[in-house]
Amino acid sequence: MSRVVIVEGESDRIALETLAKRRGRDLRAEGTEVVAIGGAHAIRRFLENHHDESKKFVGLVDSKQADVFTRLGVEVYVCESDLEDELIRALGLDGVEKVIEAQGELRSLRALQRQPAQRDRTTLQHIRRFMSSKSGRKALYARLLVEALDLDAVPQPLDRVLNHV
Repeated sequence: MSRVVIVEGESDRIALETLAKRRGRDLRAEGTEVVAIGGAHAIRRFLENHHDESKKFVGLVDSKQADVFTRLGVEVYVCESDLEDELIRALGLDGVEKVIEAQGELRSLRALQRQPAQRDRTTLQHIRRFMSSKSGRKALYARLLVEALDLDAVPQPLDRVLNHV
C-alpha cells in the first residue's frame, strides 16, 4: 500500500522532505508521496480526485484546520499553531535569527522590526511576518530551519508523521 502525506502548503512539504533526507530516507522510494494541497479546505476536493483504495492518507496540519481533515477520515498529526511556529520553538528565537543572519537577511529583519506598525509586536511575530513577507521566503526558511535543527529536538508532529510513514 502506498502512503500519501497531505500537507497544507509548499513550505510544509519542503520541511517534511528535508527532515526525511536528513534522516537518510527516500520517501518516494519507500512508496510515500508528500502532497501540498494549497490549504486545508482543499482536502475534500483532493480526496475526491485521488480516491484510491490502495493508498493510505495521513495529514500534517495546523491545529485550526485539524477538524477539516478528521471529518473526512484522514488521520492527522497536528501542529500546535502551525509548522513554522513548531520549527521556531524548536530552534529558539536566537537560533532562528542565526539562520536568518547566515542568509544575509538579518538587516531586513531588523528594518521590519523598526517599522512603526511592528514596534509593539514580539520577536516571534516579527520573525513570522518576515518569513511571509517575500515570495518564496517561507519555503526557503522551512528548509533552512529543518536543516538547522538538532535531530533530537524535532517538533513532535513532524517527527511523528515521518515515523508513521
